[in-house]
Amino acid sequence: MAATVPHIAELTAPLSWRTVDFISDLHLHTSEPATFTAWQRYMQSTPADAVFILGDLFEVWIGDDAVGDDKPGFESRCAQVLGQATHRLPVFFMHGNRDFLVGQRLMDLCGATLLDDPTVLVFEGARWLLSHGDALCIDDVDYMQFRRQVRSPQWQQNFLSKPLAERQAIASALRRQSEAKKKSGAVYADVDAPSARQWLLAANAGTLIHGHTHKPAEHDLLDGLRRVVLSDWHIDSGGATAPRAEVMRLSASGLQRIDLSRVSP
Repeated sequence: MAATVPHIAELTAPLSWRTVDFISDLHLHTSEPATFTAWQRYMQSTPADAVFILGDLFEVWIGDDAVGDDKPGFESRCAQVLGQATHRLPVFFMHGNRDFLVGQRLMDLCGATLLDDPTVLVFEGARWLLSHGDALCIDDVDYMQFRRQVRSPQWQQNFLSKPLAERQAIASALRRQSEAKKKSGAVYADVDAPSARQWLLAANAGTLIHGHTHKPAEHDLLDGLRRVVLSDWHIDSGGATAPRAEVMRLSASGLQRIDLSRVSP
């Protein structure tokens, strides 16, 4: 059974754009300062004409009210980096499965633009379908049920009405559960190929660019269709995963993977 094709938004790149960057799954958190530093340097120095963040920029986001002049914490530092970047280039943000509570307030504060999932980017005469990717992992039945619950306006309104400290405690508990699941060796569902094809055909696009799975690769979906998976970022030492920090750069000549982990401390 394929995933339902949602409304597909469309964004046409200005003719002045020559290169566009895509990143996702940085999972920024206070526990990984080197990853934050690598991202900060990238946002300050990328030569791209625009940056598209395709979900899970943050490990967790408990509400835009975590940011403010009276809250000089990690979230405010991240917002400051975004705000500084938008002074020199457009930044687009798409919700992931960890930061779906990012709202218009944060976007307005930082000068970024919130993107629908999915969105077609029209660039250099081609149509590129952008998504976080989690809505296509339909074999993970439990997650899809959880996703429907937490994306509902009623659930979000109820959660955001709780005190900030209570939301932080709930988020910390969920993060511990997630880390325990990873350590248990649990197998996560991948993107469903027929669903990806269906989305591409509905969007009249040839390439789907997404994150979420942390399995950077390119997959042939037949008939000239393909999906390109972005890398997650993990610079800090420790754990079984080698350092990763990758940007997917799009230009008139096509897609190119830029490995930032080799230049990051």
